[in-house]
This record gives sequence, structure tokens and C-alpha cells, in this order.
Amino acid sequence: MKNAITISKKIILSAVFCTTLLSNASASNNMLVDKDLVKTALTINNVKAGNLLSIKDVNGITLYKEFIEESGVYRKGFDLTALSNGNYIFEVDKDLEVEMIPFTVSNNKVVFNRDAEVTIYKPFVRQENDAIYISQFLPDFSKAKIEIYANYNGELELLHADKIENSQLIQKAYRLEKGSYKIIINSNNREYTKFIN
Repeated sequence: MKNAITISKKIILSAVFCTTLLSNASASNNMLVDKDLVKTALTINNVKAGNLLSIKDVNGITLYKEFIEESGVYRKGFDLTALSNGNYIFEVDKDLEVEMIPFTVSNNKVVFNRDAEVTIYKPFVRQENDAIYISQFLPDFSKAKIEIYANYNGELELLHADKIENSQLIQKAYRLEKGSYKIIINSNNREYTKFIN
């Protein structure tokens, strides 16, 4: 009798074990279907809420943009294989810099070009009393141009223009009378505009 109970317990335990194995086997089949999805995981450190993430083509046309909602580390999966064959850039526009992460899509394969990743530093404009201070880091010694326009009742008049060449660091100070001004800085093939009152 004891043997019959022991054998019954073993049969029940074996049935439970086989049922568990079968249910896990069907779960793994579902997981295989999920693995067939083609996604590229993007992780960016040191972002702030309000930074702009965009995907651009080689002509600078924005195909996707999103304002980052939380500060810290940004993580998201993208199906980049939906893009047509060509070169693209992930661009993260932060307070004082723009990170550019180039990638290529070719026959539904995505390849990131880590060697071509670039950080562009944006100009910093600060007003203190009747002085304007402009600074910008140009690690590749690229050219820059600063133009200061006075706004006289809606009409802009060029007051001052500076061309910067062969310098890694822009550090300029301008004394301005009280009024309304438009400052345009061209560097790194981009234009930055700042209004001062």
C-alpha cells in the first residue's frame, strides 16, 4: 500500500513537471516571435528634460523628433530598417552642444559609424549690464562669424561683424547701449540667433 501511494505521488509529480515544461516551451515560442522584431536600441547618457532628439537625412531634413521627458539616461528602441537605403544622423540637441551619431541603412541592415560621431559646441551669449559676452569652443578650428544688429523700430541695422579663423575658442565682449539687438552667430555650418533687450 505504501508503495502504491509512493508510485502515485511520483506519477503526479511527473505529470506536474511535464505540464510545467510544456507551458514553458510554448512561452519560449512566443519569445522567438518577439525576437524577430528588428529594433535598434539607442542609449544616450547625460540628457536633460527638454533636450531634442531627432533623426535627419543627409540633406538635413528632419524625419523624426522627440523632446526628451526625463533627465539622466535616455533609452529607446527604433525600427530603423523602415528607412530607405542611405545615410542618416541621430542628433541630440542639448543646452550647449549637439551630439551627432551617424548611421547607414543598407538592405534592412543598420550600421553605426562610431568613428564619425561628432559633438558640436553651441555659442554661449551672456548679457551683463551694458556688455554682451560671447564664447564658443571650436575644437576643429572651424570658421565663425558674429553679426550684431540694432533694432530701430523694427528695422535692423548692422552695427558690428567679426570673422573668426584659426581659433579653437571664441571669447568676445561687446559694449552696447540700452536697446534691442539681434545677434547672429554662424559656425559649424549652423546659424544661431539671440535677441537682447
